[in-house]
Amino acid sequence: MTNNTGNVLVAVLTGAIIGTGIGVLYAPDKGTMTRKKIKKSVNHAKEDIAERISHAKEELSKTMKSKKEDFEHKLDDTLSNMSYKADDIISTLERKLEELKKKNAHLQN
Repeated sequence: MTNNTGNVLVAVLTGAIIGTGIGVLYAPDKGTMTRKKIKKSVNHAKEDIAERISHAKEELSKTMKSKKEDFEHKLDDTLSNMSYKADDIISTLERKLEELKKKNAHLQN
């Protein structure tokens, strides 16, 4: 998504620059009028770029929040699963210890 946004911004900037250049070359108006048109065109491009950047930031923020929530959920699941496995291992070790104690007691008799 970020790469697409970057490509769009480059395309918009390139289009604005090319459009401004062509406008200057073929402008039938006086210099002052041409400069006003260029300024208006640059301001419009600047506003458009600012809006696109703002939108990209919002989308990135939403994506980051969603990924963070997914990660936290998976981490909780993993920790819970590991806790159950640890309990199983401890229970198995306790049973083995009891068996060894019984065997040891039987051998000592």
